[in-house]
Amino acid sequence: MADAAGKGLEGVVAAQTRISDVDGRRGRLFYAGYDIADLAAYATFEETIYLLHHLELPTADELARSVATLRAESVLDPLLVELIGSLAQRTGPMTTLRTAVSAAAALDPEDDAPEANLHKAYRLMAKTPQMIATYQRLRTGADAIEPRDDLGMAANFLYALTGKQPDPQVARDFDVVLVLYADHTLNASTFAGRVAAATLADMYAAATAAVATLQGPLHGGAIEEVREMLEEIGAPDRAPDWVRARLAAKQKIMGFGHRVYKTWDPRATVLREIAERLGRQFGETRWYETSVRVQETVMEEKTLYPNVDFYTASVYSALQLPPDLYTPLFAASRMAGWTAHIREQYADNRLIRPDSEYIGPEPRKWRPPEGRGQDPA
Repeated sequence: MADAAGKGLEGVVAAQTRISDVDGRRGRLFYAGYDIADLAAYATFEETIYLLHHLELPTADELARSVATLRAESVLDPLLVELIGSLAQRTGPMTTLRTAVSAAAALDPEDDAPEANLHKAYRLMAKTPQMIATYQRLRTGADAIEPRDDLGMAANFLYALTGKQPDPQVARDFDVVLVLYADHTLNASTFAGRVAAATLADMYAAATAAVATLQGPLHGGAIEEVREMLEEIGAPDRAPDWVRARLAAKQKIMGFGHRVYKTWDPRATVLREIAERLGRQFGETRWYETSVRVQETVMEEKTLYPNVDFYTASVYSALQLPPDLYTPLFAASRMAGWTAHIREQYADNRLIRPDSEYIGPEPRKWRPPEGRGQDPA
């Protein structure tokens, strides 16, 4: 029988990558050699996109060209807007996003030549946030808003969502969230994208596979579940008793623990600061304060550490974003990492085809229907 440690492919190296790396014991995350703490402090999401795809931070000229491309590609084709609008009244945001990402392939002006894949990646990265904002506008009866030429990707999303230019600090805080979620080695959705790419499925098909995998609640639903937990708790002073009751009943506390990290998730420390700042700025501190009490109690009782999703729920709550957009926003950021990994897979490809261990019945003979169910002896 296979070693139980390999269940879920845990501990199995399935790919080599230059894109990102995790040191789970020390709580470190690196994009192409750059510590995530430094990128969160100094880099923009646009710079991070360039880094993930080129493995170097851009020069001023390279960044300007990259930003111009992302802005130009963020405008949605009217047919895509029509599709999103038709789905907005019928289904949820992740199903709509999955469908829209796939449908965007039909509107791409280039063929599937390898040199076109970077262009396709930029289109996907630019259009995904706009798809989400457009979905939200259309399902609430408002008109879609086209992105502006003078705003970055984070600010443009908030503008396309609300019709109002965001405060610069708020836009920067949201920009940092996008940086933090941009990539995280071979997580389930990234692996799914690489598996699809390994068959030489096109960029849009591989990205759709990644979105579809993120849609599963064991991968992409944790932020929304943390928000539901905070709503159930209701107030900071109720958190300790609530947590202890859940732990006594052997129930999971959402937003804690990680398959890789054995200490603080380095992204969670940054997000905690952002959650506190945004709570003060918008005069709604209960999400952050409740989160802190939950964190303190869990760490006292179980020595479990918060992961990236835990304080993101407080950040998005402070921004008054609809909870069912939390997972799509994960996709808007992770599209940077997905497309970088897909391109890396194309560049040094081999079909991904793991073995399996058969544990079913021993070999047996076929019997006609009238003889089945009887003792073969």
